[in-house]
Amino acid sequence: MTVVSGADSDVGSPDPPPSRDMLSMPADIKASIRILIVDDERTLRESCASVLRGEGYNVTLAGRGEEALELLRRRQFDLVLVDLFMSQVPGLEILNASLESNHDCLVVVMTGNPSVTSSIEALRMGAWDYLPKPFSATHLQVLIGRASHAVLKSREAADLRSQILRQHSHSDTQALIGISLAFRKAVELARKVAPTDASVFISGESGTGKEVIAQFIHQHSRRAKKAMVPINCAALPEPLLESEMFGHRKGSFTGADRDKPGLLETANGGTLFLDEITEMSLPLQAKLLRVVQDGVVRRVGAETAGDPVDVRFISATNRDPQEAVERGVLRGDLFYRLRVVPITLPPLRTRVDDIAMLANHFLGVFWHRHRQMPDRAPRLSDGSIEYLRSLPWRGNVRELQNVIEHVAVLVEPDQLIEPSDIPVYNDAEVAPERSAAPQLDGPFHDVKDLVIAQFERDYLTRLVARAAGNMSKAARQANIDRTTLYRLMEKHGLQREDRGE
Repeated sequence: MTVVSGADSDVGSPDPPPSRDMLSMPADIKASIRILIVDDERTLRESCASVLRGEGYNVTLAGRGEEALELLRRRQFDLVLVDLFMSQVPGLEILNASLESNHDCLVVVMTGNPSVTSSIEALRMGAWDYLPKPFSATHLQVLIGRASHAVLKSREAADLRSQILRQHSHSDTQALIGISLAFRKAVELARKVAPTDASVFISGESGTGKEVIAQFIHQHSRRAKKAMVPINCAALPEPLLESEMFGHRKGSFTGADRDKPGLLETANGGTLFLDEITEMSLPLQAKLLRVVQDGVVRRVGAETAGDPVDVRFISATNRDPQEAVERGVLRGDLFYRLRVVPITLPPLRTRVDDIAMLANHFLGVFWHRHRQMPDRAPRLSDGSIEYLRSLPWRGNVRELQNVIEHVAVLVEPDQLIEPSDIPVYNDAEVAPERSAAPQLDGPFHDVKDLVIAQFERDYLTRLVARAAGNMSKAARQANIDRTTLYRLMEKHGLQREDRGE
């Protein structure tokens, strides 16, 4: 069957269309795809509608340009077929209106007077494809089938982005709050690199806020309107991580009942956050390196390379990345491509001055979330602040956040929070990572020096924390002069930010 146009010109026979089985999709999906056909030729307009309605699509017709513009103002369409040369309202104006009403709309322009100039102009303005008249019903069916699959892929990506945003909507509670020198340097570096497309590699202990810094960089970049898609490389087994990251083709493995875009495609135009990248297997690192180099994603089960993607990479690890490279856990070529700008986040125990600010911020956030009584919010006493400053915070900012949320849930309105109200498990006496057993092997004097150095470092860290960063107070508590205290701090690489009396 040929859909006849009024044009006298003929076009060469198109290449054989792909198998219809490849373009099949469930009837309910087809019924959800809204198609607008705009053409002032009634015969062609109704012939196209008959074919597409027979396929199960939701079709609307418009015979005049003004009618089409009014429909586009009132409704959104997934696909628009529009004649390029119409009386009164040009087809390019309808093309532009279609994209303005729905940025994800796919527009196919039709014309009986095809030319290179007109087709290039339509494609430049955002048309998805170009359909010369006359064309067969099969040609139309195959073209709309391809377009429908593109619509479905776009919907899946949008749903995945929404799901990711919902799952990570709580992470803004770890705000970029702090005045300590090392932390402010990290934030300032993030601020400088954010407007660029440079890859960033964030290092720091668990709970220091690596994902928060990544979100800050994304939100202050030109990609902020697109998604930041996080992948926890330690949370998924290798086959599932590969499928999630790169996507897969239908039939590539058991349960793959349809094509699925990966998170790399979902992040197209935005940012991909690779959390705990040192936990990714070496074969997957090699496949990721190819994407970083070429910008093209190949889905699991695909025989050819896929579409190009434009993604900014932000990576993170709680390990020493250089050590991971030396041990062969992290590919050096991938590491150096991802670490264009390195950012190191300090642990909370070295940010004593920031603890009060963070604790009060979290208390306000969680009190409002759980109680919604801003005029009767509880307060942390001076004793509570000093107590919080004295703790080791092995879980860093995340641990402090969880402790304060616990407090916000249990305390009463207007309550002055005392140290006894703070449910902190103080593991300072246990200190599992300070096990001395491995250090007791070797020559006596060497082992003695190691044990003394460990003692001095731990003692100084706790001493300064108890003094809330006041070096004069810390020196008095230790019964040493400040010069000796400064010398010991420098010896062990500890930061000192003297807050004075």
